[in-house]
Amino acid sequence: MRTYRDLCGIARALDIVGERWALLVVRELLFGPKRFADLHRGLPDMSQNVLTQRLRELEESGVLTRRRSLPPTSGLVYELTDRGRGLEPVLLALGRWGSPLQPGPESASELSPDALVVALRTTFDPSAAGDLDGVVQLELPTDAFVLTVHDGQLDVARGQVTADAVLTCSVRTIQDLVFDARPLEDAVHTGDATVEGDAALLKRLLGAFDDHRVEE
Repeated sequence: MRTYRDLCGIARALDIVGERWALLVVRELLFGPKRFADLHRGLPDMSQNVLTQRLRELEESGVLTRRRSLPPTSGLVYELTDRGRGLEPVLLALGRWGSPLQPGPESASELSPDALVVALRTTFDPSAAGDLDGVVQLELPTDAFVLTVHDGQLDVARGQVTADAVLTCSVRTIQDLVFDARPLEDAVHTGDATVEGDAALLKRLLGAFDDHRVEE
């Protein structure tokens, strides 16, 4: 890897995660392990050769590790180490800083599932959430996440649980519901979303984000 040859801690950190795509690979692993194919699906403009190189570099630097996946899946998965998970507040801070910036003309119109969840984390507004307390299962076409709101905090994990409400839809629909104020009833009526359980809790959660700080 290239190095800045600078003693500063920032420079030493960038020696490890400053290469192109490196932090986005970390973003894709924030909420749990992934297989190579799943990582590439979340970063479709990144070549497989570059992804392989970044994974190797990040593994050598102690940011992530490889292991055999647990049944019922098979093969190798990549996951963050404790040191890698320490980058979460850095990524969330970058997300908050970058969200007000206008996207470039060639930017994709849809976030990856993990980028969507990061956007939810960085735009969550505790004052708008108020006393909201509950668990929402978010079912996307290629992934699933558990959103837990408690004491003015939003926690997210990859996976499935028994939740107060279940929202099944596409990433694009979530973007519309949260950041373009599309009514949930409209998404359900058109078949773009299905809701099970506590719809009132789900509607309150969808309204608990600051839509002025997310990329459009």
